[in-house]
Amino acid sequence: MAGLSLQHPLPFAFGMLGNLISFMVFLAPIPTFYRVYRKKSTEGFHSVPYVVALFSCMLWIYYAFVKTNSMLLITINSFGLFIETIYITIYLIYAPRKARIFCIQMFVLLDLVAFAAIVLTTQLLFKGSNRVTVLGWICVGFSISVFAAPLSVIRLVIRTKSVEFMPFYLSFFLTLSAIAWFGYGLFTKDIYVQLPNVLGFVFGIAQMLLYIIYKKKKNVVVEPTVPEHVLKIAELVATPASELQVGIEETGRKKKATADGEGGGNGKAAAAEEGIEVDAV
Repeated sequence: MAGLSLQHPLPFAFGMLGNLISFMVFLAPIPTFYRVYRKKSTEGFHSVPYVVALFSCMLWIYYAFVKTNSMLLITINSFGLFIETIYITIYLIYAPRKARIFCIQMFVLLDLVAFAAIVLTTQLLFKGSNRVTVLGWICVGFSISVFAAPLSVIRLVIRTKSVEFMPFYLSFFLTLSAIAWFGYGLFTKDIYVQLPNVLGFVFGIAQMLLYIIYKKKKNVVVEPTVPEHVLKIAELVATPASELQVGIEETGRKKKATADGEGGGNGKAAAAEEGIEVDAV
C-alpha cells in the first residue's frame, strides 16, 4: 500500500501535500463562477478547460483503480470530478446558446465517447501489467498535453503584454502541485505520475517569471465566439490553466486615421478614435 500509510512516510507525505495543493487549485475558479452567477453571463469564458479537467480526473481515477493501491490519486481526482461537474453545470445554465451547444458537444465527445473508448480498449485488448502500462502511457500523453497549456497562455501574455488571465497564485500553486506529485511518483516508483509533472514544473516557473515581467501592464479584452473556439480546438484542449483565451492585436489604423483626420475631412476624427483592431483568438 505504498503511499497510503505512515509505513511509507515519504510517498504518503508527498501524496497528501499533492492532495492539499490540488484541492486549492480545483477551487481556484470559484471567483470566476461566482461572477458568472452574479452577472448571469459567462462573459466569453471558455468551457473547454473544465471539460478537459473533468476528463483528466476520470482518466486518473480509472488508472488508479486498475493499478490498485493508489488511494491518494483516487481521493483528489474524485473531488476534482465533483467540482468540475459543478463548474460545467453552472456554465451550461448561463452560457449563450451557441457556447452551450459547443460545451455539450465537447462533453459528449471527450468525457463520454473518448473515455468509453479508452475503457473498452484497455479492458478488451490488454490484461494484467500490460493494461496498466498502456493506460499509464495514455495518462502521460494526455497529462503532457494538459501541462503544455501554458504554451498558449505564455504566447498570449507575450502578445498582449498583460497577465490579466494568468493569475500568479494559480501558476504558483500549479508549480507546487507538480513538485508534490513528482515526489509522490518518485517514491512510489510510478513513472506515469513523474513524467508529466516535470513539464508542469518547468511551465509553472515560466509563467511566474512572465507574471513578474508583465504584471504592471494591462490591455483590452474582447469576448470570443464559439466558431473561433472550434478553430483553436487543438490549442484549447490543452488549456486548463487559463480561464479565457483572448488575443489582442493593435494595428497602424489609428495612426493612419489620425493623419487622415488632420487632412481635413468630415467624420475623420471619429474614424481616428476607432482605429484599434481587437481580435479574439
